[in-house]
Amino acid sequence: MFEQSGKTYKILVVDDEESLRLTFKMFLQKEGYEVAIASTFEEAMAFIDNDSFDLIISDIVMEGESGIDLLRHVKEKKLKCPVVMITGYPNINTATEAVRLGAFDYLSKPVKKEGLLRTARLALNQYTLEQDKQNLLREKERYRKYLETIFRSVRDTIITVSLDLRVVEMNDRANEWAARYLPDLAVGKSLEVVAPAFSAVLDDVKKVLETREEVHEHRIELDMKDGGLIVLRVCATPLESSSGDFLGVVLVARDVSRLESLEQRGKRTYFHRLIGSSRAMQTVYTLIENVGQVDTTVLITGESGTGKELVVEALHSESPRHDMPLVKVDCTAIPENLLESELFGHKKGSFTGADRDRQGRILQADGGTLFLDEIGDISQMMQLRLLRFLQERTFYPVGSDKAINVDVRVVAATNADLKQRVHAGSFREDLYYRLRVVDIDIPPLREREGDLELLVQFFIGRFNKRLGKEITGISDQAMQMLLHYHWPGNVRELEHILERACVLCSNTTITRTELSNEIIEPHPDEDSSRKDKPATTERFGKERPQDNVPVAGESSELERIMSALKQSGGNKAKAARLLSIDRSTLYRKLHHYNIDPAAT
Repeated sequence: MFEQSGKTYKILVVDDEESLRLTFKMFLQKEGYEVAIASTFEEAMAFIDNDSFDLIISDIVMEGESGIDLLRHVKEKKLKCPVVMITGYPNINTATEAVRLGAFDYLSKPVKKEGLLRTARLALNQYTLEQDKQNLLREKERYRKYLETIFRSVRDTIITVSLDLRVVEMNDRANEWAARYLPDLAVGKSLEVVAPAFSAVLDDVKKVLETREEVHEHRIELDMKDGGLIVLRVCATPLESSSGDFLGVVLVARDVSRLESLEQRGKRTYFHRLIGSSRAMQTVYTLIENVGQVDTTVLITGESGTGKELVVEALHSESPRHDMPLVKVDCTAIPENLLESELFGHKKGSFTGADRDRQGRILQADGGTLFLDEIGDISQMMQLRLLRFLQERTFYPVGSDKAINVDVRVVAATNADLKQRVHAGSFREDLYYRLRVVDIDIPPLREREGDLELLVQFFIGRFNKRLGKEITGISDQAMQMLLHYHWPGNVRELEHILERACVLCSNTTITRTELSNEIIEPHPDEDSSRKDKPATTERFGKERPQDNVPVAGESSELERIMSALKQSGGNKAKAARLLSIDRSTLYRKLHHYNIDPAAT
């Protein structure tokens, strides 16, 4: 069959002369077209009503209803395919009527082979171009509405700025925020006339306009007219069109003043099946609440064992699809040669062993959420199929030529650095950005200050029920060992460590003796394995501290720790950053020197 751009063309030939029908069919089939023939108006109507065609070639003069009647019927049904009229008795009236009703061309008998094939090619080319144009217009409109929905609904403040520093657009959050804090900020106004307190943001915008490079996220203090102070987390990114034209700057800002005061206002300790009261987890909870309501693709990233699957379940529960299926697919647990069938399904006989039709996971998730775990490990072929599905929301089961439409929200997760894999050429860039419409990064356990104690109590309670134990807690020494450990396996590793401890525990308290060797005697190079390893290790007492620590070169390790705690107001996380060490290292030092940060 004749194909162009993946399209198979189907042609209907209508003529009451059998010899002419068969001749046209032979000419067209030799060119690779799929051809159906009809001898009467009624037979042609049956074809048109039950199938779709890319071109209709019809004789005008037939017994009973004429070709003009057929053309009129095609127009009434609002079919877009071109129609070529053929007659042995040309006259101005029939030609005019055919053109008025939208005929593509008008051929006189005897029709030569070259003329027939040339007209068919021209008609199909124009039809294809028109279809492509309409598809692009529909996709453009759909994408515009899609972006507009996200733009309006996200909780961050989003402002687009033109090349001449004028505000082009503001989302609802930005309008609310401006009305409250900066009434001078509005669409059409220049950023240069906004209050002087906004000058730091203006500098970011100018830098992006000058360098066309992103200004990475940082925090600025913004003085209000009423004498108040808010903290903004801001980033500025170049705004480019799909063709690469530089249009201006996108500003994304979040008022984190509320996050800074979470300790005073109270925290959520539990959110769905997630556990943690740390600031990092509060941010994750807020993201899930915001993104859950917006029906968009989400990419969840984070180290192995951080709880990405629990985040997916929370997203599904927060979404309008919560009453529909949540279908999970572990892309690494299914052999590559079976993953396509597992996702898209297959028809009986499509390959060896396919003894029946199988409904794929995508169709099972229709109306609900499809979770693709470890998406970074799928093959290039599967990446292409998945990209097409995300773009069109249709797919073909293996062995089937019938497209299936589904309404599915896709959530993907990975512990791999997809951006690095894109640069390496092992992961498609277009799929990466399709998946990463919204991304949620799950913090590792070592960055969740205060959460380990909560998780320990939770897991002890769980294993008490499962094992029939009556363990009431954990000793201080054992807890200190858990706090000092690096946790490369994150929450999952903690769960396994505590399950082992509960199995071995013969009294009401878990002690050091029930902990595994890696906790009791951690590897000396464990800190060096961290991706976010600071410039100075826990041996910082013998090394030069960073310049932002106001300590004399001869000062002792204890003095430097005390100075950093004093400068940070007793905040251990900030003190660790000032000293350029890991927080777990600082905790060990505090324990070693018996320092109470609250007393500094």
